[in-house]
Amino acid sequence: MPDPGTGFSLDTISNHVSDLLDAIAPRLVTVHGRRRGTSSGFLWRPGLVITAEESLEADEDIAVVRPDGRKISASLVGRDPSTDIALLRIEEEPLEEIAFSPTDGLRAGHLVLAAGRQPEGPNAALGIVSLAGAAWKSLRGGHVDRRIHLDLRLDVQSEGGVALDTSGRILGMTVFGPRRRVLVIPSETIERVAPQLLEKGRVARGYLGLGLQPIHIDKTAADAAGLSEPRGLIVVSVDQDGPGQRAGIRQGDILIRWNSDALPSVRRIYRLLGPESVGQSVDLGIVRAGEHITLAVEISERPTPQ
Repeated sequence: MPDPGTGFSLDTISNHVSDLLDAIAPRLVTVHGRRRGTSSGFLWRPGLVITAEESLEADEDIAVVRPDGRKISASLVGRDPSTDIALLRIEEEPLEEIAFSPTDGLRAGHLVLAAGRQPEGPNAALGIVSLAGAAWKSLRGGHVDRRIHLDLRLDVQSEGGVALDTSGRILGMTVFGPRRRVLVIPSETIERVAPQLLEKGRVARGYLGLGLQPIHIDKTAADAAGLSEPRGLIVVSVDQDGPGQRAGIRQGDILIRWNSDALPSVRRIYRLLGPESVGQSVDLGIVRAGEHITLAVEISERPTPQ
């Protein structure tokens, strides 16, 4: 327990946490992007709101409730499922520059305040950082600058809100991960992705132009290729004039390697086709009619859906 003479009483801590919520409340909004229920978001720049991409079920019929209680229409500027970041546009009002906090000094055990907004007003959850790890790739191949888990109970309506350090600076955006674990999309990731969404409406992703499905391959062929598991990805479709077709890949080919990496799952391909892959040339190891061949493929940017 703290020494009473230090001044760190429970009342002091309680009031400080409440003050942190009061300070961030003018930036918190409620986002109506689901058929059922709401989520949170926060004002990034004048007329621009950041929220959790997974909380938006569609690109249209989005509304935002401002901190003053006014409900206004919002349009989607861009969304990046790989990092769970979406950017909305609303009517513009004067706004001070946001105070993001770098997460490189964040450690397990640090106190964090998760703040969001429900229709009734701001809401908060206080907890600790249970994990502060290195950069990681999401299941959809997005580069997330740090793996940050929070030990707190987050209301579903608070997803898309902010995680604050004890100085009130924004560490990132709170989202739900597997098994409803509370994750933080770090400030560094937001500062990298949000400007791309503002400029282009999307984050560039690598594109092979191939439809793929996992398949078990002959163990003898797997052993000959030096694979630890007899798995590969069979090509079920080839996009016309896509990178795969230009490289000579055919329907029925089985992809087993990306340079020196094995390809046991489609998820692995998603992770390899991140923004940094665009423009790269990779050697794809292929089994074709029992023979092993290697084809060089230059990865292009995924086309925008029409």
